[in-house]
Amino acid sequence: MSTINPSGWRPTTPSQDGVSAEGTFTGNRALMLEEALIFEIGSTDTTGVDFGEAPAGKSRLAGMERSKAIGLPGLSEPETVRHYTRLSRQNYAIDLGLFPLGSCTMKHNPRLNERMARLPGFADIHPLQPVDTVQGALEAIDQLAHWLITLTGMQAVAMSPKAGAHGELCGVLAIRAALDAKGETARRIMLVPESAHGTNPATAAFAGFAVEDIPATPEGRVDVAALKARLGPDIAGVMITNPNTCGLFEPDLKDISDAVHAAGGYVYCDGANFNAIVGRVRPGDLGVDAMHINLHKTFSTPHGGGGPGSGPVVLSAALAPYAPLPFVEKTEAGYRIVEEENAEEHHAGTFGRMTAFHGQMGMFTRALTYILSHGADGLRQVAEDSVLNANYVLRAMEDVLDAPFAKSGPCMHEAIFSDKGLPEGFSTLDIAKDLIDEGYHPMTVYFPLVVHGAMLVEPTETESKAALDQFIGAFRNVATKAKQGEAALKSAPHFAPRRRLDETLAARKPVLAYKGAAPAEAAE
Repeated sequence: MSTINPSGWRPTTPSQDGVSAEGTFTGNRALMLEEALIFEIGSTDTTGVDFGEAPAGKSRLAGMERSKAIGLPGLSEPETVRHYTRLSRQNYAIDLGLFPLGSCTMKHNPRLNERMARLPGFADIHPLQPVDTVQGALEAIDQLAHWLITLTGMQAVAMSPKAGAHGELCGVLAIRAALDAKGETARRIMLVPESAHGTNPATAAFAGFAVEDIPATPEGRVDVAALKARLGPDIAGVMITNPNTCGLFEPDLKDISDAVHAAGGYVYCDGANFNAIVGRVRPGDLGVDAMHINLHKTFSTPHGGGGPGSGPVVLSAALAPYAPLPFVEKTEAGYRIVEEENAEEHHAGTFGRMTAFHGQMGMFTRALTYILSHGADGLRQVAEDSVLNANYVLRAMEDVLDAPFAKSGPCMHEAIFSDKGLPEGFSTLDIAKDLIDEGYHPMTVYFPLVVHGAMLVEPTETESKAALDQFIGAFRNVATKAKQGEAALKSAPHFAPRRRLDETLAARKPVLAYKGAAPAEAAE
């Protein structure tokens, strides 16, 4: 709720730290103005524009006329524009500065991709158009599918999943369909290492599998001996993340795959971190049977982009027959979409549909543009630069913050630190909040769970050395203050539009809707 009084009046006397000469807190800081709610700026009793009485006429609304006031505040056009512009200035974005938040790879989306996605024939097509009117779009989907298969060394790809977790479900359902087709319905246990993404066990359970954990080694990688010891006739497979959530490559993945295959199971690889190895490692060569690809992480599509995301799933030859419908197929007469009614015998083993239509055209167009504009050497450099930048941050910070896996070899795309060594009473949260005062969005905190008080920094390949140096300087400053026990960190941030929230209360009792002030009641 804003601090503005009900009349909407604000003191205009020059203020110091948001306090006027009269001692009233305004919230204003230089040119960053405290922003009231839109209902506090305008009144529901007025409109931004006054109209005269409209002449009476026959209604064309067929009984859908509004019967009471709409309840929206009346603002002029400049007031409305200024309100939303001021709100936008309070939002941190990749267009403003480096975004160290890991896990989702907040990186620059090239404007070329956006331009291509807005071309007529891509941006304005409808999924129910006749197939002969969207041949160019289907060809673009087929080309992207080709490159995803090529880059991963796999046999087939399902393009319809809408996100990474949706893609996980697709791969696990393909594994289940393959087991059922062989009559191996007793295989209903999925092994998930501690170093895997947290969505992996949830997805396996949703697909009807029981989940068993496989421990991680002190170095942050899969305990291969423990995994092999658990293999047996009840194991459906393993869901492994590579590079894993500790930011490390799993060098024993081929050995793991061979052992799982020999035991009759399948290998699912969480490909969310594919951006660290694209152009350098083909998961298919490591024995992977299914892997989803987050297009927003590796191929720079927006994370959502105003609609659904995209999580294509590449499949090995063993799982390709069970891929979902629909999919694009090239014929002598052109491209067609294979659905239930025309799948016929050549795709009779499909486990069904993941979604109504065939994926997200805007994401496909952006990803294909990214791949074609980079080329093979460019994509390889994407991986190399993401790894280089993460290791630069790791080595620049390991003397002021505990880095639990610093001796496990080079990290991949992300550097991980812990709260070990901080004075009593200080935590990861204090560092994250004070980083806001330094002008940066906080890094990912308290993830992965295998690291106590984790701080996960993913600089991405799109940041220059100068940008990294500036961030490292700010990060070191905050870490040093924390190590010295500076009390001010406990109340940070001090310069943000809002002070530190009660995290528990904000999560459990968020105020999401405006409620007007209660009407005054006369005293008896």
